[in-house]
Amino acid sequence: MKLKVYAYRISQPCRAVIIFCKVNGIDFEEIRVDLFKGQQLSPEFKEINPFQKVPAIVDGRFKLFESHAILIYLACSFPGVADHWYPADVSRRAKIHSVLDWHHSNLRQGAAGLILNSLLAPVFGLPLDPQAAAKSEKLLSLSLSKIESIWLKGNGRFLLGGFQPSIADLSLVCEILQLELLDEKDHSRILGPHKKVQQWIEDTRNATRPHFDEAHDMLYKAKAKFQLLRSVAANGERESSIKKVLLSKM
Repeated sequence: MKLKVYAYRISQPCRAVIIFCKVNGIDFEEIRVDLFKGQQLSPEFKEINPFQKVPAIVDGRFKLFESHAILIYLACSFPGVADHWYPADVSRRAKIHSVLDWHHSNLRQGAAGLILNSLLAPVFGLPLDPQAAAKSEKLLSLSLSKIESIWLKGNGRFLLGGFQPSIADLSLVCEILQLELLDEKDHSRILGPHKKVQQWIEDTRNATRPHFDEAHDMLYKAKAKFQLLRSVAANGERESSIKKVLLSKM
């Protein structure tokens, strides 16, 4: 049976899994789970992932959730996946795991927290929270600095000093790309000081083209919607306008 990938492309971990499959020629059926419509909360999807989050996969009778676990499984289970994505060498694998473990409580908390509390909260029926957004931005900026000073400090183009991307590069870059939803001033303020990160993003994009841009098309459309929203919405209507604009033709 064909691999099934349950995903919604506004989600950065979903984009990482989809890009990985396409780059490596893994045949799969993408099943859209619309987070904005609450489809992840359905009883049917709960049978696949009891935590009711995307991405998740079904490979025959085998079900798996959590994007990092999925990436590792795909790299190990499907033929033709290049070794650089998840090397056979145990020490290099361990280093990839160290990056992925760090990611959850640092970069992801910062980036996802900023976007949720400054932009997306109204879509999920929550209020915007400027204080939480500011706290998340501090963690995000610190995380970007750590990436540069620890994992991108050498001469390599990718994390861990390599010249080809790993699943860690793909996961972290997809995380950072959600900052495209910010206005240009905020985007420049946060990413502007981090030239190594900017180059690393471009290197990862180039290494996974055309699938990288195709998988991010939904994000780019959301970015355009937010730009429109900023130009027409009155401050007092901002939260209701965010939900209306994002849900239209997404």
